[in-house]
Amino acid sequence: MWIIPTFIFAAFAEIGGCFAFWAWLRLGKTPLWLVPGMVSLVLFAWALTRIDADFAGRAYAAYGGIYILTSLLWMWAAEDSRPDRWDAIGAAICVVGAMVIIFAPRGGR
Repeated sequence: MWIIPTFIFAAFAEIGGCFAFWAWLRLGKTPLWLVPGMVSLVLFAWALTRIDADFAGRAYAAYGGIYILTSLLWMWAAEDSRPDRWDAIGAAICVVGAMVIIFAPRGGR
């Protein structure tokens, strides 16, 4: 029930953490950006452990599709660069794949 919101939370935590490193190394921001960045990355890792999946690899694979969509939303909201139609099509394909992984009926698992 909470799988999609948890994936979205994890994605924003991962993107925020990685963006802190990007800001420091690519945008010339102070190294103090690394402190909230590392906290954010810890929250990301913690969130993924909350996913109810039999295997970590399956949780990570499904997360990948949600991450791609969330990355484009980040690009639009935080970096003021609107995704183009190819971004939208690619993200839609990935989200469909993630939904197949998340909601597929599994026999014994």
